[in-house]
Amino acid sequence: MLKRYEWPSEEARARIKTSFFEDGKIWNVVSEIVERVKKDQDKALLEYTASFDKCMLEEGDIRVKKEEIEKAYGQVEEAFIESLRQAKDNILRFHSLQKQKNWFDQDKQGSIVGQLIQPLERVGHYIPGGTANYPSSVLMTCLPAVVAGVEEIVMVTPPGKNKEVPAATLVAAKEAGVDEIYRVGGAQAIAALAYGTKTIKPVDKIVGPGNAFVTLAKKMVFGQVGIDMLAGPSEIVVVGDGSIEPAYAAADLLSQAEHDTHARAILVTPDSRWAEQVITEMDVQLTKLSRRETAVEALEKYGAVVVVKDLAEALEVANFIAPEHLELLVCEPWNCLAQIKHAGAIFLGPYSPEPLGDYWAGPNHVLPTGGSARFSSPLTVDDFCKRSSLINYSREGLLQAAGPVSVLTKAEGLAAHGAALDIRCKKEEV
Repeated sequence: MLKRYEWPSEEARARIKTSFFEDGKIWNVVSEIVERVKKDQDKALLEYTASFDKCMLEEGDIRVKKEEIEKAYGQVEEAFIESLRQAKDNILRFHSLQKQKNWFDQDKQGSIVGQLIQPLERVGHYIPGGTANYPSSVLMTCLPAVVAGVEEIVMVTPPGKNKEVPAATLVAAKEAGVDEIYRVGGAQAIAALAYGTKTIKPVDKIVGPGNAFVTLAKKMVFGQVGIDMLAGPSEIVVVGDGSIEPAYAAADLLSQAEHDTHARAILVTPDSRWAEQVITEMDVQLTKLSRRETAVEALEKYGAVVVVKDLAEALEVANFIAPEHLELLVCEPWNCLAQIKHAGAIFLGPYSPEPLGDYWAGPNHVLPTGGSARFSSPLTVDDFCKRSSLINYSREGLLQAAGPVSVLTKAEGLAAHGAALDIRCKKEEV
């Protein structure tokens, strides 16, 4: 199931190196869908929903009605609502700490520069659905927008065959402050958010994870709208030194492998004996797993045990992968933190399993994948804001700056730039 590799062999490097998929056939399909939605708008949405989701909608069905949301509260358990609200409080508290403030700086001449933070006006949130149910993704994508002050929070999610959107998803949307919900998914939903239709007004930015079609559609519409990131399959790297209960590592690796058949679950350790114990535990736990077949296929295709010489080398391997989730199942996890350069979220110690990050702790679970943690970050409040620079020079400040600026404009051959300062200086010196 989990094949063993010795570091730093080329075989090991090839097995664990992550990258984004590039599929020309999918790209062509997505391009056709996006162009069709731009042209035929709601008609295209209805036809694609019938074709891909096997759901027959009328134009009036695209937007979820308030009565459906109210009804959803009666279809979920009270314990779910209570747990959801507690998770919401944790997520809001964490993201409130991220919020930036406007600032201004004044020099001796009275000239002022600064930064103005403003929320985006309208943001589209993609929530995977259909046969699945992801209320946690609703909270994670929408609550940072609430903290940022986004005026209009829009959600799209694919419907089931009977037009239904899972009750838990609708309740989460209501709790998270979503203003509009549309039962449409896939690349067609991304196109609708980007370009607008009769029913769906265009947005300024699109956030949220999806399948390959959704991800490539986001890539395609970038520039028309902003996007958060290009999300790939889920990943976890567990670094262990052999001091932690092997059942913990086994459970955490399976928690990601059960996502889908493209998920990556990788164990990195200098302790070969402990690695074998983890694998044995995984075999035991798999017998009780409802998504066993999915997990097994993911582990066989993309999983690995990487054996290294010591803990320092294990952390080097983790940086090489730059994983979405990194667990440090070691006796002194805080001592390792300074050596970690690339990871979306870092879980320290035996009592911080990855699912706490998915649902509860507060940090966002929309994370960079495919090695993109080398240059990108989790979804934050900043993703829902834009910054404007402020410049307000005094007369004295302008006169003092004019000479050096004129030199720089001449070096670039931009005479009109220099003239914009010179004309003011001549008027003010009279």
